[in-house]
Amino acid sequence: MSGARRRHGAGTYTSRILGTSDSQGKRVLARAGVALDATNFFLADVRDALGPYLAVYLLTERQRDAASIGVVMSIATVAGILAQTPAGAVVDATKAKRAVMVAAAVLVTTASLLVPWLSSFWPVAISQATAHAAGVVFGPALAAVTLGIVGHGAFTKRIGRNESFNHAGNACAAAASGALAYFWGPKVVFYLLASMAVASIVSVLTIPERSIDHDLARGLHDAPSQGRDDHPSGLSVLLTCRPLLIFAGCAIMFHFANAAMLPLVGQKLALQDKNLGTSLMSACIVAAQIVMVPMAMLVGAKADAWGRKPLFLIALLVLTIRGCLYPLSDNPYWLVGVQLLDGVGAECDLSRDRCRPDARHGSF
Repeated sequence: MSGARRRHGAGTYTSRILGTSDSQGKRVLARAGVALDATNFFLADVRDALGPYLAVYLLTERQRDAASIGVVMSIATVAGILAQTPAGAVVDATKAKRAVMVAAAVLVTTASLLVPWLSSFWPVAISQATAHAAGVVFGPALAAVTLGIVGHGAFTKRIGRNESFNHAGNACAAAASGALAYFWGPKVVFYLLASMAVASIVSVLTIPERSIDHDLARGLHDAPSQGRDDHPSGLSVLLTCRPLLIFAGCAIMFHFANAAMLPLVGQKLALQDKNLGTSLMSACIVAAQIVMVPMAMLVGAKADAWGRKPLFLIALLVLTIRGCLYPLSDNPYWLVGVQLLDGVGAECDLSRDRCRPDARHGSF
């Protein structure tokens, strides 16, 4: 184990890096925090691959019909769902968490950059299925690395900070995509994705390996100080824990409703003006991300005090309101305005990310 952790009291968490003085250990942890900020910022455009831009690209550049686009995106989504639990288990078991994230970033980017050279349906579908399956690694990996660095006491607040940088990265990438696509067309998103991937790989590798306690990263407590022998849960907990099953059902219903909304809005905007489809999609993304940044900080700071259940109920309510408002008008300003609500709903649902970063985290 590369780091030794000592817990003092119920709410105080301190860290000591083996082989260093207190001041050196603090510098290592400070550098790890900055590296986490950069990693979350640059991975924002990588972890979801092409995301909703894929629908706009296939519609405007490849003249695909809405039905075939929906099938491609459904195949990619299903591949991601099937890969989530194994991805969480792999992240939980390995100590090479940084290497796993680098490999996933390379795979996501490569699969996405192949799309302009793939003309038929199945190669595009397979490439996006590969990208989505690799992309699900980032959630549990970032959660595990964060927990291994800051510990349980600071985990919720640090995850809120992670999400703030993630949304800031999304907003910057979307704004750049929209502006550049206005002059050079939808293909610019591929070059931007490649640039962000390189920056994200450098950021991941700057996280000091010795700052990560890999036992703590698995969600284990300090057994001697807690007076118990803590050990990882088995896969059986996914099928035997009733509260976990209920929560998983709620998360599935939320994402079944939420996942399709932005791509459908993007297609509607692209049909109004194919030349501005990518730029209008970027406006929708930026609008939501601007709201998500402060919401992530708020939820990260208050989730422990307010509780997760009220936040998740707010997310479900806001999602319902969005679904009812979108069909009322095709006006671009209306659609972008309604998308602001996604910033509230998504960050209230961020409370689900406070679970242990093992197979259970991956299953969500």
